[in-house]
Order: sequence, then structure tokens, then C-alpha cells
Amino acid sequence: MPDYTLRIRRYNPETGKAPYWDQYTVTLDTHEAVLTGILEVKNRHDGSLGVRCSCRSAICGSCGMRINGQPGLACNTQVGDAVKRSKDGSNTIVIEPMGNMPVIRDLIVDMDAVHWKKVGRVTPWLLAKEPVPEREYIVPRESMVDVTQTMACIQCGSCVSDCLAMEADPEFIGPAALAKAYRFVGDPRDAQHQQRLEDLAEDPHGLYTCTHCFKCIDACPKDVAPMSQIMRLRRIAGQDHHIEDVNNGERHEQAFVVLIKKYGLLAEADIVPRSYGGNGITGGKFSPKSGQQIAQSLPFLVKAVLRGKVSIKETLIPHRLAPEDRAQIKTIFETVKGREKRNELNLYITGYDEDGDPHTEPVSTDKEGATA
Repeated sequence: MPDYTLRIRRYNPETGKAPYWDQYTVTLDTHEAVLTGILEVKNRHDGSLGVRCSCRSAICGSCGMRINGQPGLACNTQVGDAVKRSKDGSNTIVIEPMGNMPVIRDLIVDMDAVHWKKVGRVTPWLLAKEPVPEREYIVPRESMVDVTQTMACIQCGSCVSDCLAMEADPEFIGPAALAKAYRFVGDPRDAQHQQRLEDLAEDPHGLYTCTHCFKCIDACPKDVAPMSQIMRLRRIAGQDHHIEDVNNGERHEQAFVVLIKKYGLLAEADIVPRSYGGNGITGGKFSPKSGQQIAQSLPFLVKAVLRGKVSIKETLIPHRLAPEDRAQIKTIFETVKGREKRNELNLYITGYDEDGDPHTEPVSTDKEGATA
């Protein structure tokens, strides 16, 4: 069996010393888990190493950490796969605690301070409709399969660790908590869908803070796809419940839709006026709110122009696709709008992942009741 070098980030806040790195050599089979190597280090080399683990079966979510720059479960990451991500091509595995959470010791982070606090923020329990039935609720089968994707979350915190929006805004509710919120917004037994959505949409650190970076989707070991659940919450809030939030999130998304439909491409100069002033005939250009927002953005725009990042001509005169291309885009819009039911592209509903490979058995969308 080959030798591997585990380069582990060490830190104990109680000592007052800065973080440092320790290196250990372990002999492992390529198919063994990184956690096996970490526990060998703790048992044979340094018993003071702080690491959290339990089931070793990718179920409890305790052993979340960054392995060669990528968040994941140490028990679910084979050393052979980890070294493939090595920057220098060596058998070195760099192991760090998860990001966006304070470190308690070495590889152990304080999930109560961030992760669980944010999960609690979204009221993570069912608010049952009245009257509560004497026995069980009977709900459509596809409705419960729909929320199964978010129920698969094991609360490991990997998505929180790599969330770029949380790095920029630590108050952001975060991918794990918002995915948990969809578990109840998507549940037909919950009585307060409207209130939940209004709460999350109106929060300045809520639904519309996500930057669509896809990092949480890459990080999740259970295919929960938190960003996809956030996008679904947005669609339900805006298109189904028509919630016009104070953050202009719904109008901002509508601005993108209107401009793509109109030009085939994004007209950057129209984004701010439409987002803050609406998508009427004038496109929000004469709205006091949009004028105020444009004025606040001027210093940033001036810097962008001076550094060659933005062209004034190209910004003020939007590009347009050829008429035949715009016609194709118009056909796409008409096709989507013409559907009786919105296609949410849920992995657990379609039965296929983005590469077209079977993942689960396709689910029938009949309306027969199923016991939940």
C-alpha cells in the first residue's frame, strides 16, 4: 500500500497562538477513507488532534472538513480521489476545518454558532393545517417525493463551508437553512407557505442574497442541491404568491426575464432602472428609487470605465441578437409559458441527473393519494 502525507491545519484558540500545520505519513489503500488516515494519526501519532466523527457511513454528517480545497465528508472521501485534487500532483492531502464557521479546535468547527443558528431561523418544523386529522394526512405521492430531496440533507455543513455569499455577507441565511425551508414550503401539509415565503423574501439576508455560484451544489455529498431549492423558493414566492419584496429581488429577476425576451441578450444599463422602478413602458428610468440607486452606483461605474472593465457605448446601446435568433428565444418563452404546470427539474421527480444518467426510478405524477 502507498504512503500518503496528511498535512493537517492545527489550531487551538485557548492557547492564543496562531494556526499552524503538522504533517504525518500514513500507509493506506487508495480506496480507504481520508477519515481512516486522520484517526490513525490521532491514535498512533498525536492524540491531541481534534476531529469530530461518528457513523463513518456518510449518514451522521459529523466529519465535514475541507480536503485538498474541497468540502466534504472525510468518511466518504477516498484517499485516491483526494490526491487527484493535489495541486502539486503528490500524495499529499491537505486537511482543513470547514469555512464560514469559527474553529473550536483543529478540525472541529462551532456549528451551533452558524449552521444550527441559521437552520433555527427558518422555523424548521411543520406548521400543521387545521383541523389536524385524527390519524394521518393523505397527500399526493409526488408532493412527498418532491420534498424528499431536501429531506436527504444530513446537516453536515459542507454547503455552508463553501458558500461565497456567506463569505461576503455572514448574515446570509445560507444554503442549508434555505434548503430546509423548502422542505416545508414544498409540503402541502404546512399551513403557512405564504408567511414563510414573505419572511424569507423580505429578509435583507434571505432568498435574494444567493449569488448562483453553484458551490453548494458541488459541495453537497447527498445531492440535495441547495441552490436549486433556493431558486425554487424564489419562483414560488414571485410567480405563485406574487410577493414583491422590499429587497427588489422579485423585480430584479423579472428585469432579467423581460430584457432577455426583448433583446435576446442582457442589457446591463436597464437592469438597475427596471429592478428598482419596475418593468413598465419607461422601464423604470424615471423612478426616484432607480435614480437614487444609479447615483449610488456611479463611483463604482466610474472606476469600472477607467479600468476598461465597462464600455459606455456598449452599456448604453444594448446588443441585440439577429431577428431569427430572437424569434427562437420568443418560441422558448411561449413554450414555457404555455405549460399547464411548471417543470421544477427536481432530480427526485425526473429520475435523471444533469448528465442524463438514471439516478432513481422516474416518479409517476398521478394524483392518487399516498400516506405520508
